[in-house]
Amino acid sequence: MSSALSTLGAGGFSVGLELPLDNDWSMAARQAGSPRLPGEPDLQRHAELAKLADRLGFRALWLRDVPLYDPAFGDAAQVFEVFTYLGYLAGITRNILLGTAAVALPLREPLLTMKAAASVDQLSNGRLLLGIASGDRPVEYPLFGRDFAGRGQAFREQVGLIRNWAADYLPPGIKVLPRPPRPLPLLVAGLAQQTPAWLGQQMDGCLAYPGTPEDHAHRAAAWRAVAGNDKPYISFIHLDLADDAHAPMRRHRFGGRVGRKGLVAELAAMQEAGVGHIGLHFRQNRRPLAETMAEIAEFVLPEFHLAGNVADVAEAAVV
Repeated sequence: MSSALSTLGAGGFSVGLELPLDNDWSMAARQAGSPRLPGEPDLQRHAELAKLADRLGFRALWLRDVPLYDPAFGDAAQVFEVFTYLGYLAGITRNILLGTAAVALPLREPLLTMKAAASVDQLSNGRLLLGIASGDRPVEYPLFGRDFAGRGQAFREQVGLIRNWAADYLPPGIKVLPRPPRPLPLLVAGLAQQTPAWLGQQMDGCLAYPGTPEDHAHRAAAWRAVAGNDKPYISFIHLDLADDAHAPMRRHRFGGRVGRKGLVAELAAMQEAGVGHIGLHFRQNRRPLAETMAEIAEFVLPEFHLAGNVADVAEAAVV
């Protein structure tokens, strides 16, 4: 197991954050209006909030890979090119893991994907978690000169290249540098046009769509049936953290509004269902993000990150 995967699973369950660190999907933000495209996040504070997440002890920062803005999807994700942004985050953070959720492999030139991922892994001192997928936006494939129907085969071929670092592909003496000192951890989002058995054998972990603890109990069991018990099952929650610590869970699509005590109960239920890591997504959150992150770090993370570094909590609300 890679050191990044070991760090992710330390203590048996961990909590991270999904970028962008923005709450532009909240009702107040929508009513206020914005000059940005629908779905385009406000990234003015991305650096300070990423550094704050690192200081507060969140375990991972997750980035989506959305090469082109398509208004039909209504979501521009975190906007920045994923490997460029990972390199930047590697330079401004120290401990937090850096994950992709997920890179659409068939859209990319395979050798350059390998070089970019290995560069981020070394520049971050082994903190990369490489989430990968086959891609699900048909409009992108012809624009990149790629075959949408053949993306499953392209995905398998690229996984093979990454696994043996193109040893069977390159001419003698030709290498892709840098080469990771240990295999990069590969986490699959969705089925990537593959069979569950193939994914269980080839992948190091699973990135699952958001759901309830009951949903995850079935999905995690299905993952363990093909992958065994040592490969993590990871998912995400779209969180709106209520001011009232005792506010009960009120579910909405992909997550819910809940107080911190209910959040602890929800995460405990996720852990019981077989989830190994949860990334919190804040775009529907109504409260300021630094304040929200500080409260979670003070009252929620210690319930799960037994050896975590929960530092600078008092400072967080005034950042």
